[in-house]
Amino acid sequence: MFELDIRSRKPIYEQLVERLKELIITEVLKIDEQLPSVRTLAQQLTINPNTIQKAYRELEIQGYIYSIKGKGSFVSSANDSQNTEKLHKVKNDLIKLLSEAMYLGVTAEELITIIEELQASIGGGIEHDQN
Repeated sequence: MFELDIRSRKPIYEQLVERLKELIITEVLKIDEQLPSVRTLAQQLTINPNTIQKAYRELEIQGYIYSIKGKGSFVSSANDSQNTEKLHKVKNDLIKLLSEAMYLGVTAEELITIIEELQASIGGGIEHDQN
């Protein structure tokens, strides 16, 4: 389920956050699905439970999961105000990355191809869900 690179300069908890976000965004993990317990995941990945807890806390702050005391952590549905704020940040980050890519010589056609391939692989996002 998870591939973490212990040699990476990126902290383990950040790798875990990114991987869980990816699983939530691609709907491998469904809304209200329970995540593995901190203890279970720590044993599976052979990493400190505090690292798992830190990743879960970060995901909760970002609105990707919610916790129920005594029950565990679950995938949350995106609410509109959080979604709007996140979407604004993602668009700004995307503009910066696209500008850098174009500066480095990536053509608009190459970017469009990448976007089309991505859209085909994940189903197209919200607009796709409404069709």
